[in-house]
Amino acid sequence: MNFIKYPSAADVDAAIAAHEPLLMLVSFDGEEAIISHLDEAVEHHILLYKAGRDSRDIDKYFRVVLDDEGADWTFICPPDYKGIPDKVRRISAFYKDELPLFPTPFSRSAGWWESISPNATAAI
Repeated sequence: MNFIKYPSAADVDAAIAAHEPLLMLVSFDGEEAIISHLDEAVEHHILLYKAGRDSRDIDKYFRVVLDDEGADWTFICPPDYKGIPDKVRRISAFYKDELPLFPTPFSRSAGWWESISPNATAAI
């Protein structure tokens, strides 16, 4: 997984060291995570823009707000997911497909998902 720290690695590392809340966007394919201090990022679409991505691509990323004590994530099912027109079936398929994949990139790349702590988040 490619971690992009915005506005810089030093700024994100300082926020982690200070136990500040972070906003992280993780691409559905697990290839990229964009992470920033929550106050710097403000919202997920703003962080996408600041990181040089299309701000309208919010449906392509998991949104995670985290600190050294926990994490809260949001899944947004794209309206065209797998071409399923029925909303209930589409959302059901999305969660069935995506939910098992979610913590895997963290566990594999950062090694801190299982126990979020000051020492663990330093691995980002």
